[in-house]
Amino acid sequence: MSDIEKLRNEMEKITADMLKLLKIRTGIAKEIGNLKNEHGLTVTDESREDELKNKMMKICDEVGFDKSLATRFLNFLLNESVKVQSSELQTHLTIFIKAKDLERQGKKIIHLEVGEPDFKPPETVRNSLSEIYDAGFGKYGPVKGIPEFRDAIATFANDNFDCKINSENVMVIPGARFGVFLAFSTLLNYGDEVIIIEPAWPAYRQCAINAGVKVRSIKTTLENKWEPSLEQINSSVNNNTKMIILNYPNNPTGKIISKELMDSIFEIAKKNDLYILSDEIYSNYSNEKWKSVLSYDYEKAIITQSFSKSHSMTGYRIGYAISSNRIIERMAKLQALCLTNVSEPIQSVAMKSINDDVSNNTKIMRERLNVLCELAQKMGLEFEIPDGAMYIFARMKSNINTSELAEKLLEHGLAIAPGNGFGDYRHFFRISACVEKEKLIEGMDILKATTDDM
Repeated sequence: MSDIEKLRNEMEKITADMLKLLKIRTGIAKEIGNLKNEHGLTVTDESREDELKNKMMKICDEVGFDKSLATRFLNFLLNESVKVQSSELQTHLTIFIKAKDLERQGKKIIHLEVGEPDFKPPETVRNSLSEIYDAGFGKYGPVKGIPEFRDAIATFANDNFDCKINSENVMVIPGARFGVFLAFSTLLNYGDEVIIIEPAWPAYRQCAINAGVKVRSIKTTLENKWEPSLEQINSSVNNNTKMIILNYPNNPTGKIISKELMDSIFEIAKKNDLYILSDEIYSNYSNEKWKSVLSYDYEKAIITQSFSKSHSMTGYRIGYAISSNRIIERMAKLQALCLTNVSEPIQSVAMKSINDDVSNNTKIMRERLNVLCELAQKMGLEFEIPDGAMYIFARMKSNINTSELAEKLLEHGLAIAPGNGFGDYRHFFRISACVEKEKLIEGMDILKATTDDM
């Protein structure tokens, strides 16, 4: 037997042993997840993860092993543990699916769990739909989107987001969620780390885990008005950190951070050569002063936008990403692989409606949020008045586990989003203002009556 063959056999044996150990480790992770669920504990425990990482780094020093490679391997193991332990996690989508099943069975449900405006899309959309067939749209198209549509988006961004871009900075995508997926999957590598400021939309964490990327969460609190500190952000950056996620106005809190804090975050990003992914789909629902990331003209910034909230076109699945030419090219390659191109008829509809006046949607949503806040205050809920978006993120003084509360409320015809889908916030819940005032009042009455009996 050659020396190479002997080494191959030895490596094969070690690999087999590693797989057996991985099976054992996964089983233990599942047991820990069950115990966490029993005791109402959050899935991710970053202090424990940091402790484990420090121990592994000491072992690297002892044996002379590459710390960067070791960290990527450890991040893989930690992500696998999170996947196993998150399988039973309640989010707004799991509640939404259950609510829809109950509706199919004939039960009436008031939907306060999803951010789906009940407004009709602009009349332009109705008219455009009838014109598409004769216009000849409906064939294969450019992966980045119809050129005229990308031109229109660039013009719209320049007029509204204080930036100077052109169509080469624009890519049409099937909703902002896919833009987040593309950014994670093309710009980050297995074992990289991303900073997410929580509470946060669950898809950020889910896309990261899917891409094999480790999440470093920055937990903000109601007591600090959902404001992250620069110390928190600085201390979360390490050699493996590659991206910071921003989402303002925030889902679920409605928070908008100050210009000064945003400036400082950009300084941190530039100093450490980090990407900034900014999800700005609630920008036209800003009740306070808001600034787009595009205004910083930072080459490693990516913004995602959508017609879902602004134009109430959730089911049309149409949005766009804006970034540097280099980043757009990388994202476009994966989109070509996954989709070929976004539906041309839907692009055509969105292109004709991009400049429609949707300010009345903003006005109505603000009025509903005001009603919702008044009702929540009367109930004694603890929350911060949102700066924008379409939700309040609240807790009860009794610190009820909101996953259990969400299940109970479904029995009484109300759907809410439990807080643990947005991070370590199991005593919080998100309520959406996306239904008319009468339904908001009815829903909050159900919430009060149900919690009074618990």
